[in-house]
Amino acid sequence: MSHPRVSVVIPAFQNAAFIEATVESVLAQTFTDFELVVADHGSTDGTWERLARFADDDRVTLVQTPPGGGAPANWQAVTARARGEFVKLVCGDDLVYPTCLREQVDAMDAHPGVVLVAGRRDLVDASGAVVMGGRGMSRISGLHDGRVAIRRTVRMGTNIFGEPATVLFRRRDLEAVGGWWSDYPYVIDEATYALVLLRGDLYAVDRSIAAFRISNGQWSVDLATEQAAQVIGFHDALAARAPGLLSRRDLAVGAAMARGLGVARRLTYLALRRRMSTTE
Repeated sequence: MSHPRVSVVIPAFQNAAFIEATVESVLAQTFTDFELVVADHGSTDGTWERLARFADDDRVTLVQTPPGGGAPANWQAVTARARGEFVKLVCGDDLVYPTCLREQVDAMDAHPGVVLVAGRRDLVDASGAVVMGGRGMSRISGLHDGRVAIRRTVRMGTNIFGEPATVLFRRRDLEAVGGWWSDYPYVIDEATYALVLLRGDLYAVDRSIAAFRISNGQWSVDLATEQAAQVIGFHDALAARAPGLLSRRDLAVGAAMARGLGVARRLTYLALRRRMSTTE
């Protein structure tokens, strides 16, 4: 059996209000050589039942993973089922725009040294309206050395590459670094990108190719504080794992930025909380 070029994997959990829109956004891609694997991680809100309407689509595989282990367990489990050359993980409430896969695969094909393609994204609220557009990538575009890109994201104190829906990488590179680096769950995506980028170059798409849906749970005050602590912990662990990659100044600047962004997230939560809720 031939394998698809791209495996899109969705680790779903309590996403009943949004999962159908997420799946539909993947199935609407202009690039067609892909499979879609959706793993429901013990949802109790009707997520699994809503996925049933996609069961007869040959591109879609639906599985259930046992509860426990949180998001990292489901990310690892659903990614392990990927068969494609490339992997894209999309969270169960986010969206990918129609040309997303085409643009990212084309960038990979055009630049053999690239190990990760990322693009900008829009932030949308519970209704799908854009709250902030064209976020991410720290004003960079095109081809960049992977190690330079890592230092940039560390010094920014935040994940400049964006959430998983904006990122594509080779399955073999993810396997080579040991899968998702889950020691710091709130930054599991950024931490894993860093390990992959140690193996090659970054290509940055200078426009929005996906949408990240903000919600009460993602933008709570407690999470904003804990996320800053985990960002700093990840930076320190990365420095130990890749000697010579990060300077003391890189770590100091990154820590200060992460703490400052924690305050900014709390303010954002207060300003946008009414737009983050859904009645479902």
